[in-house]
Amino acid sequence: MDRAGEVRIGTSGWQYGVWGRDLYGGAPSRDWLGLYAEHFDTVEVNATFYRQVRTGTFEGWVRATPAPFRFCIKAHRYMTHVRRLEFEPEALQRQKTASLALGEKLAVILWQLPASLHFDPERLEHFLASLRPWPGARHAIEFRHPSWFRDEVAERLARNGLAVTLSDAADWPLWDRVTAGFVYVRLHGHEDTYRSEYDDKALRNWAARIASWHGERRDVYVYFDNTASGAAWHNALRLKQLLAS
Repeated sequence: MDRAGEVRIGTSGWQYGVWGRDLYGGAPSRDWLGLYAEHFDTVEVNATFYRQVRTGTFEGWVRATPAPFRFCIKAHRYMTHVRRLEFEPEALQRQKTASLALGEKLAVILWQLPASLHFDPERLEHFLASLRPWPGARHAIEFRHPSWFRDEVAERLARNGLAVTLSDAADWPLWDRVTAGFVYVRLHGHEDTYRSEYDDKALRNWAARIASWHGERRDVYVYFDNTASGAAWHNALRLKQLLAS
């Protein structure tokens, strides 16, 4: 790589009523994304996992955020949880066609797998082959069963430019492996998934690791998914502060 990597810190989603008063100052929900973008330069989108988001919605998100802002979108659950990576080309095309409305603001597509999906080399190969018609896109995959944590999988991902998602949670293990020119981190809550806050010691440890990856000229995307309270945005702001100091 001939440039320095960039570091982006954000949260998994922005539309949480519990944040409305403290982060958004009581503003109407239609303004929340723009207000979020005053604090953070990236967000991980959950909505795309549950439904097919319309092109017009993506276009609205683009208008609501400044030019440097970046979105990471979660692949639809039909492909990850129903078809379990053995999806037909049309399913991927639907997601690709709509999300292209994000233009340069589309940073990464996240593939979150169910914990019940165990290592399956043929299934993995089908998935990797399915992604090849989407050149230029960055993909990260979150394994939630430890049977995937093996060199064979890491090598296949590296050959295809996919990143292992470093997923810290109380309910599933973390695979601490870097396989691409970028690093994708999801911080769900170490003691209580989706809820517990990261203390300053934990955040300083993550900040040191991020600085190391940045020193290797890798791009780093970090999303706090401990969104059940105000912990996610508080933690994200503190991590940004630590990295700036």
